[in-house]
Amino acid sequence: MDDVQEEAREKAVSRVPSSALAQPEGPPKLYRRRSGRAVAGVSAGLADHLGVRVVWVRATFAVLAAFGGAGLLAYGLLWVFVPQRRGDDAAQPVSAKERQQAIGLLVLGIGLAVGGSTVTGVISGWVAAPLAVALVGAAVVWREADESQRRRWRSGARSGVAGMVLGGGGWSAAVRILAGVALVITGIGVLVLRSGSFDQLQFALIAVVATLVGVAVLTVPFWLRMVRDLGEERRARIRTEERAEIAAHLHDSVLQTLALIQKQADTPKEVARLARGQERELRGWLYGPSGYGTPKEIADGGGGQLSTAIAAVCGEVEDSFAISVSQVVVGEAELDESLRALVQAAREAMVNAAKHAGVEEVSVYAEVEPTSVMVFVRDRGKGFDPEAVSEDRHGLADSIRGRMERNGGTVRLRTAPGDGTEVQLEMPIKQGSAA
Repeated sequence: MDDVQEEAREKAVSRVPSSALAQPEGPPKLYRRRSGRAVAGVSAGLADHLGVRVVWVRATFAVLAAFGGAGLLAYGLLWVFVPQRRGDDAAQPVSAKERQQAIGLLVLGIGLAVGGSTVTGVISGWVAAPLAVALVGAAVVWREADESQRRRWRSGARSGVAGMVLGGGGWSAAVRILAGVALVITGIGVLVLRSGSFDQLQFALIAVVATLVGVAVLTVPFWLRMVRDLGEERRARIRTEERAEIAAHLHDSVLQTLALIQKQADTPKEVARLARGQERELRGWLYGPSGYGTPKEIADGGGGQLSTAIAAVCGEVEDSFAISVSQVVVGEAELDESLRALVQAAREAMVNAAKHAGVEEVSVYAEVEPTSVMVFVRDRGKGFDPEAVSEDRHGLADSIRGRMERNGGTVRLRTAPGDGTEVQLEMPIKQGSAA
């Protein structure tokens, strides 16, 4: 039994690659941390690689910064050339105390670099201070950039020095960068050459202007990209608000109507009425002059157009009496007192047809002429004899004929028993009212 187990163990070991058997244990590969970092994750990655506390690595960079800015330069080079750990590493949040400690060591390193160069009086002071400022600025820009911008920078860096500097801008980018660098160098040179005679204000102004113009030329793409990103963000926000508004309207109108239709499925007449009302409301919302308009208020005297007022009263009659009112309006006119009276008279004619004609559809035709507006209300119902209407019925006499005559209009009635009814309304309008 033991011989069989030993033979099986030898076969299993023989199937393992020799490289895996011979691979020694070693320190983990050097990566920059993605999480648990204060600036770029260089010090934290070195601490993981060397197995030491991260505070000692940061202190070492700060001390090396005193030697001509070597610590800052080393940090920047490691930032550029050391890859970042993949996104599947465990999150290691940075405590507030550790972050304050890292910022303090960074400030100390910059101070040592500038102070050491000033004390020794060597030219490295003129190099270390700008380099430190540039590294800090690069760190801030990198941390504030979004992931898409970082990918563009990484792709430019992988394409070589030209791609990293020009960013795919071609000759125009090269000319812009050279002009900006030349202006910045000119400004710095004027300040250096005239450092002992600051009383000559014109040279100082030339230096300041040249430096500012150079910096502006160098940073033009950044500002243009920022403006473009802000515009895209604004457009995305507007689209989101529009989608939310449409969704809210559909919920408040269409979905509610569909729910009512499901409940009234056994009454086809009610289903048809709900569907017509929802169709009319949705068409007005989509193609109306003001979207969320209030046609009822317009018809009741809130100002507006004749076609909108007629559409509103047709909808009211449809909803109130469960009939279909087909409407056609030719031309347009601004509503005034006389045209409002015309609209209300037409509404009363529709109501009479819905109540007494025994039909399911009423036709309304309105036409705007240069001097008058005519409205025809027709039905193919039972009709009636105008002479046989009792005196206590005031719909035709007061609500239609009386209202029209008080505002200078006329009414013509054509009807007979069994032949349907047509009410013709005509109202004169002022010159210029027709659109």
